[in-house]
This record gives sequence, structure tokens and C-alpha cells, in this order.
Amino acid sequence: MEKREDWKSILPYLPVVMRPPSLFWPSQVVEALRELGCGRVDSGRLLFIFITELRNSLSLSPEPLAPSTAHGYALFFDELISREECRKWFDEVLPALGDLLLRLPSLLEAHYEDADMVIDGVGATVRTGLRMLDSQEAGAVFLTQELIAALLACSFLCLFPVHDRYEKQLQPVNFDELFASLYDDYSQKQENKIWCIIHYFERISSDMPKGVVSFERKVFPWEDDSFHISYPNANFWSTSVMPLCRFEVHSSGLIEDHSSEAVEVDFANEYLGGGALRRGCVQEEIRFMISPELIAGMLFLPSMADNEAIDIVGVARFSSYKGEINKAFCGFLQQSKYQQYKKIPQENFDAVTSTSMETSEGENSYQDIRNSHNDSVMMEKSNDIGVATGNWGCGAFGGDPEVKTIIQWLAASQAQRPFIAYYTFGLGELQKLDKVACWILSQRWTVGDLWNMLVEYSTSRSKGETNVGFLKWLLPSVYAHGSGMD
Repeated sequence: MEKREDWKSILPYLPVVMRPPSLFWPSQVVEALRELGCGRVDSGRLLFIFITELRNSLSLSPEPLAPSTAHGYALFFDELISREECRKWFDEVLPALGDLLLRLPSLLEAHYEDADMVIDGVGATVRTGLRMLDSQEAGAVFLTQELIAALLACSFLCLFPVHDRYEKQLQPVNFDELFASLYDDYSQKQENKIWCIIHYFERISSDMPKGVVSFERKVFPWEDDSFHISYPNANFWSTSVMPLCRFEVHSSGLIEDHSSEAVEVDFANEYLGGGALRRGCVQEEIRFMISPELIAGMLFLPSMADNEAIDIVGVARFSSYKGEINKAFCGFLQQSKYQQYKKIPQENFDAVTSTSMETSEGENSYQDIRNSHNDSVMMEKSNDIGVATGNWGCGAFGGDPEVKTIIQWLAASQAQRPFIAYYTFGLGELQKLDKVACWILSQRWTVGDLWNMLVEYSTSRSKGETNVGFLKWLLPSVYAHGSGMD
């Protein structure tokens, strides 16, 4: 195991110790974790003292936690939760997490024993072991949900070394800022984020899921080759004859509650997870809180460039709550689908059935996940998987919702997704979206047709020739008072 390059790349970022040929916890850590079942820790104040002792045993003390971390743990566990919840946490959940952490070395060793897979019919070996998946490095990591739970337990106890995470453009993965923010600037939203994490640990401590989650970094090569589509330029889009896919408008509801199988788009930050482990509480952060297994990807996936997207398949949902076109295309595309239509003559495109963070809830076996990386299986399956999305970058990032809508429709269509389910969240600018989309489809436009209209609009807007939104500019009759649409 010590000779594996994947293991070498991630070892500096893990809290366990390597002494060939095995992994282990220092003896002080083993002793402390075993004592969790003896009632030694029964309050938030004592929990933070316990965390400090664990960190000292791992020589992590030179890497300070957020200043208010101790106050945050004390506030939540000593003041905000009920006595019954507090008793359950310290008597049942925390000891179970201690037992889980004691198994982390053996879980990692078992993981690397089964880390690589052979693609049927090809004979090629694909690396799937836990490793640092750097920017511009396409590849996938498969993790069991049990291993993810153990890694998240390390995050809860702030056991991950900070090392050079900032220099590597990696997100913080310990929970110190999550709890410190609760104390520094209390809000109900921040408390609810922590409750999602607590509920996750309660669930897995009583019923550990047995599935597998895959994390894949998808990269458009800057230059074309015979096997992969390269980073598309304007001519690629303007000349595309791919038909537009079906467009569904949902004025209410949530992306993550979409009824049929679909890619769920997480649109916010170049850093996976955004501010999930800090004070952030918008679309991306909420998605990571209700499905905490997503957080594991923050451990080994540095920030994304313009030609990259991250696909995550297999996470479970544990709670509920009351760039560009090329980035969207990268996320929506299965490269094997591109191989299919790349070879089809241009005149035959009308006969092609057009078919990103991609999440699939529920347990997935290793075979399920391996099938997701098998071209022939994925080709068949992706014919039915659409895109569920919404107002990409239109909140804090100030994007134009009408333009962003069209960009995602173009990307989903070019990626041959069968439909796009667009959730407007009641945004006023998109009240007529359904009518405009129906009209566009009735014209049998291609991706290139719609792209060229978008370019024409953008040019007119930049010259000051129009100041209306794209939808009204394209089809003013829909916006005329009392008028219908022919």
C-alpha cells in the first residue's frame, strides 16, 4: 500500500499514521476514542476539550482552529439542543462515532485493496482510489458510505491536518469554522446547518448505509483529440445542428425534489461546497447540508477551472428544509455520448434523440457505480436522465436569469440530455419563460440557431440598442398586454 501513488498523494491530508505496511492511530488517540463510551464527555465544553486532546495527540496543535470554536461547540450542545437530544448524542451517537473512527485505518486499507477496476470488454484498469484529484486531472474516486462517514467524523472532531490546503486551492474540511460562526454571528440558518450534520450522524450511527459514492472530475481538454471533445469555441456553438431538448418550467418546488431521474445542477462556486462549512447558506451550501456525504469531496477536489466540472453519484439525502456555457456543457456531457454523435453525418441529426454536479440518491453498489463509468451501460442509461436546474449564478453573483436559462438549455441539448427541468423559484423575470420556450420549440430551432440569437441579443445589449431582457427581445408579442401567442 505504501507504494501506491494515489495513497501517497492523500496521506499528508489524513490524520492517520502510516508505519509500513499498515495504518494506525497513535496509542493516545486509540485510548481516548475508546473512552467515549464511558461517559467522560457529556457537554459541549468537555467535547471541545476532548477535541483539543485528540489534536495534541496527532501533533495538530500548531495548526490553530477558528478562535470561537470552543464557544460554538458549547453554545450548540449546552444551550441550543434539548436535554433529551443532548443525552442521546453523548450516550449513543458520539460513542458510535468513536468506534467508527477506530475502524478508519482498516477501512482505508480495505478501500485500497479494492480501489482499481477493470472496464469490461476493454481490459483497461481505471484508478478509483482515494487520492488528490488536482485541477486538469480527469478521474474518479469511489468511496463507500461507511468510509465517508468515518471521514466526516474526522471533520466533526477537527482532526484533518491543514497542511498546505490553501496553497493547493482546497476547501477547509474541519468543522471548526462551522461551529465558530454559530457563536460569532448567530442565526437560525447557521444552527439549522449544524442540525443537518447532527441528524446525519444520528442516522448513520444507528443504521450505517452500505452503498458507494463516486466523485469524478470531468475536464474538457484545451485541444481536441480523437477520443474526447475539447473546450468548445464560439464556432462550435454557432454551427451546432443538435436539436433543442424538451424544456419543462417549474414555477414552484425544489430542484432536489424533482420526481424523475435527473442530473441536479449545483451552481455557485469554483470551490466545491462553497461556504457550506462556514456561514454560507444558499443553494450550494443547503445541498451539501442535506446530503453531507457531498462534503467528503472537499477533502481531495481542488477548485475547478473554466473547463472543468465535478460529477457526484450515489449520495443519500438525510435532511429536508423549508460560467459559462462550456462549464455547464462539461457537467452535463457524457463523453461516450459525444462519441456517438461525433460520427453521425450532419444531415442525420434530426433523427438523433437529444438526451451535471450529478447526484443519485439512495444506495449504490460497487457494480452500480462501476456501470456508471462503463460507456455501453452509461450510453443506455443516460438516454433517460435529464437535467434539473435553476437560476444559475443569479443570486449573490448577479447573473442575468434569462441569459443563464438559455445557456443551460443550450448546454443540456448539446449534451443530448432528453429534457431540462427548470425551477424558476417564482422569479418575476421568468414568468413568461414557459410560453417563450414553447414557441422556440415550435420553430424546431437547433442549438446553433438559439445560440446565434443569444449572441445577436448580447451584441445589441452591449451597444445600448436594447435594454429589455432576452425573452422579451426575442418574442415581444408574448409581453404585449392582453395578447396571446400564435
